[in-house]
This record gives sequence, structure tokens and C-alpha cells, in this order.
Amino acid sequence: MKILLSLLVTCCTTATVSMAADVLSPVKEAEAERVAVATRASQSVLAVFGPRGEGGGSGVVISPDGYALSNFHVTQACGNAMKCGMADGELYDAVIVGIDPTGDVALLKLLGRDDFPHAPLGDSDQVSVGDWAYVMGNPFLLASDFTPTVTYGIISGTHRYQYPAGTILEYTDCLQTDAAINPGNSGGPLFDSQGRVIGINGRGSFEKRGRVNVGIGYAISINQIKNFLGTLRGGRIADHATLGARVAHDYQGRVVVSDILTHVDAYRRGLRYDDEIVSLAGRTIGSVNEFKNLLGIFPKGWRIPLTYRRDRREQTIHVRLLGLHRAGELEEMVTPQQRQQPDRPSEPPETPEQPQSPEQPEATEVSPVMRGMPEIVREHFASAPGFVNFYFNQVERDRVFSLLRESGAPLMSPGAWEVRGQADERGAFRLLLSDQFAEIELATGMARIDLQGDLMTQLDPPRSGGLLACLGLWRLLHTLPPENWGTLEYAGTAPLPFRSGLWDVLIASRGGAEIRSFVGTEAGTATIDALEFSPELHVDPCEVYLRDYDLIDGLWFPREMEIRVGDEVYDVLRIESVQVLQP
Repeated sequence: MKILLSLLVTCCTTATVSMAADVLSPVKEAEAERVAVATRASQSVLAVFGPRGEGGGSGVVISPDGYALSNFHVTQACGNAMKCGMADGELYDAVIVGIDPTGDVALLKLLGRDDFPHAPLGDSDQVSVGDWAYVMGNPFLLASDFTPTVTYGIISGTHRYQYPAGTILEYTDCLQTDAAINPGNSGGPLFDSQGRVIGINGRGSFEKRGRVNVGIGYAISINQIKNFLGTLRGGRIADHATLGARVAHDYQGRVVVSDILTHVDAYRRGLRYDDEIVSLAGRTIGSVNEFKNLLGIFPKGWRIPLTYRRDRREQTIHVRLLGLHRAGELEEMVTPQQRQQPDRPSEPPETPEQPQSPEQPEATEVSPVMRGMPEIVREHFASAPGFVNFYFNQVERDRVFSLLRESGAPLMSPGAWEVRGQADERGAFRLLLSDQFAEIELATGMARIDLQGDLMTQLDPPRSGGLLACLGLWRLLHTLPPENWGTLEYAGTAPLPFRSGLWDVLIASRGGAEIRSFVGTEAGTATIDALEFSPELHVDPCEVYLRDYDLIDGLWFPREMEIRVGDEVYDVLRIESVQVLQP
């Protein structure tokens, strides 16, 4: 009997151990995977400090050449130059690139390497409540060796809205997590279970406004940041969008237009008082909060689809969004804090004045904005009205401009362009574009403008919105260097109607008018895929969509140009031959 009991106990113990081992194996595998992801992701996390140790927060590197994301409210306290520590124990100089004060995002660039550890960007629209998430950063500035603190939890909410609460910071469509976000975590990354950045941590709920996290933190979604990333890389102060209309619930609970300005694009596209808003940018709108929440993720100037219902009929339009702030307002708000911090360097010790030898150039006075910056930061900073760091606008402008020149090198000749083909509505055409003039011969007649004159008043052919001025400036983008323009700037990235993706945008001004070029850059080449010529504000621009690029008579040229003004198609030009005439 004793032997039987002993055998029974032995069998049960063996079975229990076997079952425990079976359970333990996947637990250990999950743990090992979690440790591996945290270890890998932590290499890209930053501890951010002001140039003399003041301020502090977190960040994350998102490209090998050192571009990194943080919060605006973190970098605002640090100024234009800062120090960033990484998990390798090294402290790097960094410079501010661009800011989004409303969305609480800042882009900075670490200097001194071109092979920084960096984290991939995820897709925050694919995040679901219950997904695992990591928060990494430097809470309470405890990491003296710059090794980030890691907290682990779940996504506890998506598409959350956080009110400004007495500041201009407005968190729209953000992610909520129960992973601890404490003071000092601001600006650090929220990672998904694969180590991809799905948000930038910015807000936490603290007990009695103290310094104890209560399990609710908020991160700006990475998809919102992607919308603004082009603007930030261009050294700009990004502004968020407004429709130029208010919405409210009607007695049936529908979201309807309660007020609308008559000069805005939405009005020109047909939106009116009491129209029901069905969807915005493809997302169904069921409440006023959802509308405000979604609108907040878009930059000023973008065109997005909006579907409205009137008399039980739905209509989809593409509306150009206005800026949330008036021109210059954001710069006035942030300039005193953002730019004056570096202007107060600690005084260097006095040294005897050294006479200059005749071979040495005269010392130039350092701009107050750049005073106190390390030399490597000064080399990557330029001050200009309307910009956070104009140096990076020039970098992005030159990048796009160089690609255009390389892709269309034969078109850079100073000779005039002669383009022939067939127009859908106006028959055979001959287009001649030179430095001095632009003219077009159509079956309906000829039109000619002076490209050296005032382009705001030369809007020929009639009802085209300024087609000749638009195409004349298009040619000059291929032949004139940047310094020969009144203005030639990088405006960030933007979408085009009925097409997926984002295009680099160049803004050029000449003759009092402005032209925007939407440049597609893929596989090391560049093509101008759309143009918008605007003679004045609050008027529909002349839009030209250039399609089907191909070699035509040895030149890389579009085979089709669709010209639109507002909702009307003026004509479609189909290109048959292109020739660069001898000057």
C-alpha cells in the first residue's frame, strides 16, 4: 500500500512539474521577447537638457542622421540649442529644427554622427485598446547615465481629446495608456510591442496636480506627427487647421454646419449652413467632438475630402483648410521663450586681449540669437522671420531643387520651350514658354503675357485662372537658381486630391503672385506632379495636374496636363512634341 501511494505521489508530482514546464515555456519566451524589444528600442531614446543643464525631458531619434522628436514644451524650456544623452552614455549637441506649439511637438537634430540608433515609426491608426505598449524616457531626470526608464502597460484608449487647459497645447486624436508617464517622460516615445514609435508622450494625469502618476497618460499619435513632419523638417512653426465653419448637434442629434465664413474654400466648394457632416478625411463623424478631434490632426493648407448630406443626397468635396491662428500669431507667442533662452550665456572668464595678425580676418559679431551656442550648433542654425530655423528650410529646398535639376537636366537650357499637342476642348495648341513671355495658340485664339511684369493682373487665357503665368513660372523653376526668385521656400508635405501619399511642396513668388509646386520624389528622381498658381487670397487658384511623365523627343516631360479652376475643368492638354529652342 505504501509503495502504491509512493508511486501515486511520484506520478502526480511528475505530471505537475511537466504541466508547469509547459506553462513556463511560453511565459519565458514572452518575457525574453519583451526584454529584447525594450533593449533594442531603448537605444534610440533621449534624455534632453538645456545647453547649460536647465530644463529637461525626453525624446526619440527617428533617423540615422539624427532627427529626433520631443515635446514643444520640453524644447521651449531648452531654447534653440540643447544637449541630448543616449543609452550609450554619450552626450550630443542638438539644434532645434521645427516646432508645432499647438500639437506640442518639436523636431530637433542631433549633431556629430550620421549613424545614430533610431526607432521605426509605426501606424497609430492600427493601435487598439488592449494592445501592449512601452513608455520610455527620463522621469524625474533620474537617469544620470542616460539609460532610459521603461514602464509597461496597455493602450487604454484611442482617439482621445485633451483640451488646451489654459495653454495653446491641444492634444487631439491622442493615445491613452496606463503605462506610467511621469514628469520628465515628456517628449519620450510610446512604443508598440514590436518597438515601433506609435506616439510621443506629453501629458499625464497626476493626483491633485502633484507628481504621482495615477495610471492615465496621453501621447500624441505618430500619424498626426507624420502629417506635420514635412513642415517641421522645413524649419517652420507649424499651424493646425480649421475649416472656417462651426458645427453643432441639431434636434435629431446630427452634426450640422451651424455657421460658415463666406470667403473660405469650404464655402466656395458648396458647403452651407445646416448641411450634415457625414465624414471627414474618410472617417465617419458621429459627434461634434469627433469632428474637432479629427480636424486637429491636419496642418494648415492641406486639402482633405469632406462628405456632407443635404436633402438626403450626399456630396463629397475636397476642401482647403485654413490656419487655426492668424499670420504671425504663433511666432509672436513662442518667439520670446523659444529664442531668448540661448541669448543669456554665462560670461566667459576674462582673458587678455590678443592682437590680430594681418592675416586674420576681422571677428564678426555673433547674432544675439546664436550667442552661447556651440560652434557645431551655429553651423546648423539660421534665424529668419517666420521660421524656427531657416537653415533647415534651405536644406530641404535644396534637396528637392537638386532632384528636380537632375531629373530634368535637358530642360535647364536657357532656350524657350515649344510644346505642341491637342486640347480636349480647344483643339490643336502651340505653347511657347521663355524667360520673358508665355504664349499659347488655341483654336479659339492666342493669348500672351509678360513674365517680367505684374502677374497678378495677367490671368490669360480668360477663365483659366492664370494658366500662362502658371506654366511660365513652372518653366522658370527648371531654369532659374533659387537666388533669382523673390521667394523660394520649402513648405513641407501635402496630399493631392484623389491620390494617396504626400508630396514635397515648394513655394515660389514672382511678379506679386505665388506658385506652389507639388514634387514627387521617388527612387532618387523628382517630378512636379501638380501646380497651384494663386494671384490673391480667397480666390480659386489655377490648378495644373501633370501626368504620365515620359521621354518625349528626348526630354522627360508629362504627356498630359489637366487644368482646373475651382470645381471646373478648363481643359486637358495632351502633349505630342517638346522642343527646347536655341536662345
